[in-house]
Amino acid sequence: MPQILHGAPVQARIFERLQPRIQNLSRPPGLAVVLAGYDPASEIYVRSKIKACADLGMFSEKVSPPETATTEELVAIVEALNARADIDGILVQMPLPKHVDSRRVLEAVAADKDADGFHPINVGYLVSGRSAPRSCTPAGIIESLKHYQIPIAGKHAVVLGRSDIVGKPMALMLLHENATVTICHSRTVNLPEMCRSADILVAAIGRTAFVTADYIAQGAVVVDVGINRVTDREQAVLLGRGADFDAKGRTVVGDVHPIDMERLASAYTPVPGGVGPLTIAMLMANTVELAERHLGMA
Repeated sequence: MPQILHGAPVQARIFERLQPRIQNLSRPPGLAVVLAGYDPASEIYVRSKIKACADLGMFSEKVSPPETATTEELVAIVEALNARADIDGILVQMPLPKHVDSRRVLEAVAADKDADGFHPINVGYLVSGRSAPRSCTPAGIIESLKHYQIPIAGKHAVVLGRSDIVGKPMALMLLHENATVTICHSRTVNLPEMCRSADILVAAIGRTAFVTADYIAQGAVVVDVGINRVTDREQAVLLGRGADFDAKGRTVVGDVHPIDMERLASAYTPVPGGVGPLTIAMLMANTVELAERHLGMA
């Protein structure tokens, strides 16, 4: 039977390590979340982040400009948050409305308040191996692999996806852990063969059950970053999620075919419940680290 790499125990361990650090501060760490417009999935994500802050005794503030907010208005909101002493971390919830220049808004966040680890300065620090907030999902994945004692050093890790949020920082973090890293994407030649060469396969391509048995070596460790909603019952049944679909009228599947992953992997992250809790945990960790720096304790 494969080992299931549940995210909740890793999140609990990270929170346990954060609590004494929070209690040692002269004020609660502060996280501001900017959520423009109404996106149901984003609302759920933001609620879970605010709940995590409350559970840890951290201060959180949700800023909800309307769907019609302009790029300039969102940049002004971010700059005002940059100036507040009680806010240590700022998160701009993606996606932003289509008419907004997302890059301008994200880069308006001060590097020393970048709770997501997306700012170019912090990405540069990641490249050079210096301490800085790191992109939450890849950082959480590294924590999970270590928690479950999955060897990384000397292993061949294949990252499927090259996004700035997951793929690129994931490859860098695995490299810092002494893995041999290959990045694959839609233009990669012989993609299934390349993925099959992985000891550790990280799938972050954003396509429902794209990674099938042809992509997975027997005994590989598979990390499925995808969150894809399935609203067709026939597709849900083919993916082994028929019962879940019948109970909820929908189901969630990652970027890896769940049946093939369970059959071939030696260890894998479930969807949901694998990577998601890790992302939230590392967001909290980044915010606490930023608070320590602002208060002269790091």
